[in-house]
Amino acid sequence: MDKITETIIEADASVPVIRMARDFAATPERLFRAHTDPVLFARWVGPDTTVTRIEHWDARTGGSWRYVSVHDGTEYAFRGCFHEVRPDRIVQTFTFEGDPDGVALETLWFEDLGDGRTRLRTQSLTESFESRDAWLRSGMEVGVDDGYAKLDRMLADDAV
Repeated sequence: MDKITETIIEADASVPVIRMARDFAATPERLFRAHTDPVLFARWVGPDTTVTRIEHWDARTGGSWRYVSVHDGTEYAFRGCFHEVRPDRIVQTFTFEGDPDGVALETLWFEDLGDGRTRLRTQSLTESFESRDAWLRSGMEVGVDDGYAKLDRMLADDAV
């Protein structure tokens, strides 16, 4: 695969999965840290129009997390469990508390491309095609694109 400078978001036609990929100018270790350090994570996750507050964060195998994103005074809470945390991969659940029955299983892979670059690949398995399609219609790409742009800036500024 060629260099991925923008986030690729794809829906699988045969299973209710969303796959994403994007390359970053950072080592896998730095990108992993940005995903497991709660202070760093809160700085980059989500749309530019939100502020994120970490309520609980235990980024280890068997740990859990909860954060709240605030947009125009309205709070949106998310939570999950870390099933596996290791330097090349994170497996976790993801739930938007506004839809508590909609639990997704997410896997993130940190692929070393050499030359200080990493490809982040993610996969989110939802409970149904309807749930997956609702995610896609929600405007999730704005949060993904804004968040990864913030993360790119943090990496370029050596803030990670």
